[in-house]
Amino acid sequence: MTFGEQVDETQAHAILDRALDLGVDFWDTAEMYAVPARKETFGATETILGNWFARNPGKREKVVLASKVAGPSRGMPWIREGQGMTAADIVASCEGSLRRLQTDVIDLYQIHWPERHVPAFGAMYFEPEKERTQTPILEQLQTLDRLVREGKVRYIGLSNETPYGVHEFARLAEQHGLARVVSVQNPYCLTNRSFENALDETCYRLKVGLLAYSPLAFGALTGKYDATGIFEPAAPRGRLSMYEATQKQRWARPAALEAARRYNALARKHGLTPTQMALAFVYHKWQVTSTIIGVTSQAQLDENLAAWQVRLSPELLQAIDAIRLDMRDPAV
Repeated sequence: MTFGEQVDETQAHAILDRALDLGVDFWDTAEMYAVPARKETFGATETILGNWFARNPGKREKVVLASKVAGPSRGMPWIREGQGMTAADIVASCEGSLRRLQTDVIDLYQIHWPERHVPAFGAMYFEPEKERTQTPILEQLQTLDRLVREGKVRYIGLSNETPYGVHEFARLAEQHGLARVVSVQNPYCLTNRSFENALDETCYRLKVGLLAYSPLAFGALTGKYDATGIFEPAAPRGRLSMYEATQKQRWARPAALEAARRYNALARKHGLTPTQMALAFVYHKWQVTSTIIGVTSQAQLDENLAAWQVRLSPELLQAIDAIRLDMRDPAV
């Protein structure tokens, strides 16, 4: 999602070359990217990926390609008008992604966020009075199943989902003989371990994989903002310091930044960089199927992948849990 905003096409293609050379063959994008979302950059990330595939014949088959259909409009009328996500919306979005990606099939097609009201993107509570659903889950699932049967999609998944949503998609698939969701892409990092509050059991029992996003909490868990915060002129460049829209999100909450400082200090105390500890924590948790990293340079890519070799001691994991007990999940 950094491609097309923080990263231009030339840089992006160099990062993709390096990633594939190092064995990173699961690439995730979405129709609404780049971020922060703007009309001018809508679809830019998929277009950059599509151009890479076009310039590298034969390499599309080496990549597990994932994309997402945006949920109901969250102030983004350039994606679609209205509050629903009809069958026609899903099909049109998929076909648009296929064109931009210059491919015949998307390996994993995900619903970016639920069509119904859920606590997500910083909202902490379910509020029934905010329900405005227009497209039943069964209709959404039938449409995704149609895309699978037509060969436009191989597998389907969810994102920013709840235990209820994962269970309902699985139940309806079994009841009606439809395609079954194989994954859920939710936030998971030291400052947001809300996945462990029941959704991990749901996914374990239903055999749905977690694709953990924001493992570095939009850069807060790299330690780069520890000294300056995100609002000072001297703050390092990054999503939290550069974009006003991002500064209003959960990752920039004072409590989330304070928790990040505590985790970062703990990493340094144990001879690790904050990035190493934060990524190693996510990489090796039993709940995680794959971790989605967002980089803006080859150096960041190399640093993130090197963290795979790091294993956290039982004592360090206990210290991490002690901070969570004190501060809970401030970036939920």
